[in-house]
Amino acid sequence: MCQHNLKSNLKKKFQCLFEGISKAGNPTLLNQIYTELYITEGGTGEVSDEHEVRQMETTSRKPDRPETTIRQEDIFKASPGRDEPIRTVMTKGVAGIGKTVLTQKFTLDWAEDKANQDIHFTFPFTFRELNVLKEKKLSLVELVHHFFTETKEAGICRFEEFQVVFIFDGLDECRLPLDFHNTEILTDVTESTSVDVLLTNLIRGKLLPSARLWITTRPAAANQIPPECVDMVTEVRGFTDPQREEYFRKRFRDEDQASRIISHIKTSRSLHIMCHIPVFCWITATVLEDVLKTREGGELPKTLTQMYIYFLVVHTKLKNIKYDGGSGTDPHWSPETKKMIESLGKLAFDQLQKGNLIFYESDLTECGIDIRAASSGVNLLSEEQPTSQKSKRRKDDSALQSPNGHLDLFLRFLLGLSLQTNQILLRGLLTQTGSGSETNQETVQYIKKKVEETPSAEKSINLFHCLNELNDRSLVELIQQSLSSGRLSTDKLSPAQWSALVFILLSSEKDLDVFDLKKYSASEEALLRLRENKFLSSLIPYHHLFRLSGCNLSERSCEALSSVLSSQSSSLTDLDLSNNDLKDSGLKTLSVGLESPHLLTEGSCVLCVFSLSGCLITEEGCASLVSALRSNPSHLRELDLSYNHPGDSGVKLLSAGLEDPDWRLDTLRYGEACCSHRQCLIEEEELETFSLSQLMTDLYTRRVQSVHVCEYLSFLNFQISVLNQSSPLNEGC
Repeated sequence: MCQHNLKSNLKKKFQCLFEGISKAGNPTLLNQIYTELYITEGGTGEVSDEHEVRQMETTSRKPDRPETTIRQEDIFKASPGRDEPIRTVMTKGVAGIGKTVLTQKFTLDWAEDKANQDIHFTFPFTFRELNVLKEKKLSLVELVHHFFTETKEAGICRFEEFQVVFIFDGLDECRLPLDFHNTEILTDVTESTSVDVLLTNLIRGKLLPSARLWITTRPAAANQIPPECVDMVTEVRGFTDPQREEYFRKRFRDEDQASRIISHIKTSRSLHIMCHIPVFCWITATVLEDVLKTREGGELPKTLTQMYIYFLVVHTKLKNIKYDGGSGTDPHWSPETKKMIESLGKLAFDQLQKGNLIFYESDLTECGIDIRAASSGVNLLSEEQPTSQKSKRRKDDSALQSPNGHLDLFLRFLLGLSLQTNQILLRGLLTQTGSGSETNQETVQYIKKKVEETPSAEKSINLFHCLNELNDRSLVELIQQSLSSGRLSTDKLSPAQWSALVFILLSSEKDLDVFDLKKYSASEEALLRLRENKFLSSLIPYHHLFRLSGCNLSERSCEALSSVLSSQSSSLTDLDLSNNDLKDSGLKTLSVGLESPHLLTEGSCVLCVFSLSGCLITEEGCASLVSALRSNPSHLRELDLSYNHPGDSGVKLLSAGLEDPDWRLDTLRYGEACCSHRQCLIEEEELETFSLSQLMTDLYTRRVQSVHVCEYLSFLNFQISVLNQSSPLNEGC
C-alpha cells in the first residue's frame, strides 16, 4: 500500500513538465514531449575550468565515434563484462542539457510500472530542497519521512530489507558543507545528525550501503564527491540532430510548421549548436511559435541576440498576463517591468563576473528584487541604457581576457545589441538608441583587429561568432570563395584569415572527420603555421584522420605531429604521412609521441592506422618505431612501411615484435619496389606462426614471381583470409 501511494503521488508530481511559465489549462505532459537524450557512459572525472558555452560548442563539433551509450531506464545496469554491481552513478552535463528531466522520466516510468520494477522505493530529492534543511537535525528515516509522508504513514522505519533508489539532482546547487574526509562515520538510519553528515555517509556507503544513488551535476561541481565513492560516471550530451528534430516535431503538431522551424535552425550555425541543449530548444520553440503567430510572413530570428531579445519580449508579455492581470495587447514595458529587468540585468552581470551561475533568494534580495516578480522566468536580460563605444570596447577587452570563456556569450549578446534592428525590438525598454551604421562598422573593424592579435584559437572563434551577431561575414566569405575556386594560397594568409580558415574547418558540417592539408596548401610551411598560431591543437580534438601525404613535409614537421600524438585531447585514429621525406630522424621524433601514456587509457581515442609509405626510412627508423611499439603496443592496428628501406634487420625487428601477444597489429605492409626474394618473403618457420590476416606483406609492392609465393603457401597448413587482389601475380597462383 505504501509503494502504491508513493507511486501515485510521484505520478501526479512528474507527469507534467513545466517548461518556463506553464499555460493554464494546457499542461505539457512529460510522456508526450519527452525525447531521448544522448547519454554516454564513461568519463575521466576531471573537472574542466572551461565555461559551459565552450564545452557545449566543443561537444557539438566533435564527430561521431563509437561510444557506450545508455538509456535512462538502464542507468544502474552494469555494462557487459563488468562484475561489480553499480551502487552510485554520477551524471554530468552542462546547464539546461536535460539532467533534471532525465531523473523525472526515470521516476515517472518507475511510478507507472514501466521500468525498474525490482526497485521497491524511489526517493527523488533536489539539492535546492535539501539546502533549506541546512540547520536541521534529522535521521535518514526522518529525512525520508519529511519529503515522502507515505512512508511515515505506513510506519516504515528501516529500509535495509528494501531495494531503494535515492536521486539527488543538482549537486552544483548544493550549499551544504560536504566533507568526505573529516565527517563522523554514521551507520544507524535512525540516528539524528545534520543533513550534510547524512549525505556524506550515504554517498560513502557507510549509511544504508544496500541503497542505490543517482547524483546529477554540472561538470564544474563534479569534484565535490571523491572518485572512489562513484561506481559509474555518465554524461548527458543533449540532443543529437535526429533527437532535436524529434523534439520539434513533438512540440509542433503542424507538420509544415515543424519542418519550417527545423530548416530555419539549420541555416544558422549558432542556433544549430545551441539547440543541442534541450532548454534552448524550448526557448527557440517559444520564440518561433510567437513570431509565426504574430508576425505572419515575417523573417525569423537568426542570431542568438535576436533569439534572446524575442524570448525576453515573449516572457514579459506572459508575465503581464499571469502575474499582473494584464492582456496580451497591453504595453509590456511598464515602469515596474523596466525596473525589474534593469535590476535583474545588473544581478546577472555581477554574478557572471564572479562566476556564479545559480541565483538564490539572498542574491535577489541584495539587489532589491521582488522574488515573486523575478520568478516569472525573465532571466535573459539586457542593460537599459545602450553602451557607449568606449565602454563597449572595455567590455570587449575584458571578455577576451577571460581565461575560461565565461564572458563569451555575454560579449556576443552585447555586440548584437548594438545593431539598430535589434534595438527596434526593444523599443520602449531602451530609452535611447545609438550605434549607427558607421559606429557598427568601427566595431567590426575593432573585432577584426582583435582576431589578428588573438593567439587563442578558441577566443578567435568566439570573435567570429561576435561578427556573426553583427551580421558581418566578410572574412569567412573571402576564405570560402577562395576555397570554392581552388585559389586559396596559405602563404599569403594573414593571421585573421588563418583564424577564418580554422573557424570554417570547425564549423563545417561536411567532412569534419577528415583534415586534408592538400585542400589548403600541400606545404610544410602551412602545417608549421597552423602550429605556430596554435590552430593545430584546435583541430586535433575534432578530426579522426589527418591526411598529410605528399605535402613536402620533412623532419621539421615531426615535432609538431609528435605533440599531436601525445595530446590527451587528440581524436586522431588515422595518420597518413606517406610520400614525405621524414627520414629516420623524423620517425624517431614521431616515435616519442607514440609512447605517450594517454594512448593506453581505457576508452581514449588512439592512433590505429599509421601510414609511412615512401618516407626514406631505413632500419634505424624501424628500430625507433619498434621500440615505441614495444613500450605501448596495444593500440596500432595497421602499419604501412612500404617503399622504404628497412633492410633485413628492420624486417626481422618488425617480425619479432609480432610474436609479442600484446601487439594488436592486423596489417603490416613493408618492402620495396625492387627488394629481393629473401627480403620480401618471411622465412617459412616464421610465417607458420601467423595467419595472413595478422601479417600481410602487400605483395603488390614487390616484383616477385608468383611461383615463389605458391611454393610457400601450398605447403603451409593455414587458411588464407586476406590476399590483396591488386598484387601483380599471374593466374597460376
